[in-house]
Amino acid sequence: MEQVLVHKGSYRNFTVNNQAFDLVKDYKEGKRGGFVTVRSNGRFGPEHDVVRIRVNGRDDIEKGEFDIQTESADTSNVVHESDEYVMERIRQRFDILDNMTRATINGDVRAMIVSGPPGVGKSYGIEKQLEMAGLFDTISAKEQKYEFVKGAMTPIGLYCKLFERRESNNVVVFDDCDSVLLDDLALNILKAALDSGKTRRIHWNADSHKLRSEDVPNTFEFRGSVIFVTNLKFENIRSKKLADHLEALQSRCHYLDLTLDTMRDKILRIRQIFREGDLFKDYSLSQERAEEIIDFMQDNKNRLREVSLRMALKIADLTKISDDWQMLARNTCMVNSR
Repeated sequence: MEQVLVHKGSYRNFTVNNQAFDLVKDYKEGKRGGFVTVRSNGRFGPEHDVVRIRVNGRDDIEKGEFDIQTESADTSNVVHESDEYVMERIRQRFDILDNMTRATINGDVRAMIVSGPPGVGKSYGIEKQLEMAGLFDTISAKEQKYEFVKGAMTPIGLYCKLFERRESNNVVVFDDCDSVLLDDLALNILKAALDSGKTRRIHWNADSHKLRSEDVPNTFEFRGSVIFVTNLKFENIRSKKLADHLEALQSRCHYLDLTLDTMRDKILRIRQIFREGDLFKDYSLSQERAEEIIDFMQDNKNRLREVSLRMALKIADLTKISDDWQMLARNTCMVNSR
């Protein structure tokens, strides 16, 4: 693998001076300046594998063969965030998600991509806003103007779904449909739907029995809104071809990264939802038992199969089965439990 020496740069609160890395992607200019994508080799902690190091320009990097070290980066000037600060930062991101979803419902935002790890409540917040907006339609038995689409999606299926939701004031949410991003044809259709131009016309330039049988035209104007929810962190994609497609998507619409990048972020997100009273609202748990569940996840975060809101609810389910719920959790929710 090609290597790069960073003469002067930074990653988050870490200073990076005269340190060598395995190069993942060459120097690039972004909205916030130049950066180079590298493999961290554990220098910023085990949770940060492929990272973007910010630099002022190409002169701050040098490609060649260097001695790759694995010691931790200089942390002498790192600003350590308190738990309360991190939870507030996370809460603000999800508040932004709520506001952007409402703007999408109103038609002020026509397309948005939301990126974040699984099980942190991305879809829940979006669905809650859509249900609130569609409450009158539910009461009056009118057809809902929004729809959640989950799972695998073929290009022709994507085209037909967009046709169904083509009218203004309609919102279609593609959740856990990352297979769309791996198909060139589906990606081109999605790019047309997310385009920022005044007119978004989508084409299907091939003969299709499905379109004929369902009376779907080969071209139509899309006036609806799209929210695409993904677990992928776009800047960590290594495939140049896919990265170029994803960059094209980002340029066409609003892109919100919830920035839950570390294990600590995920645990504190769970604590935040717990504090707000939404996490165990459907469970008859005492405050003490609920706190025990969160502390159990904190203590075993590196052994749990996943750290997520779903995992917290799985463990809460085990408290209904046995007082020795921790033993059950160790054997059903952990990797290589003994």
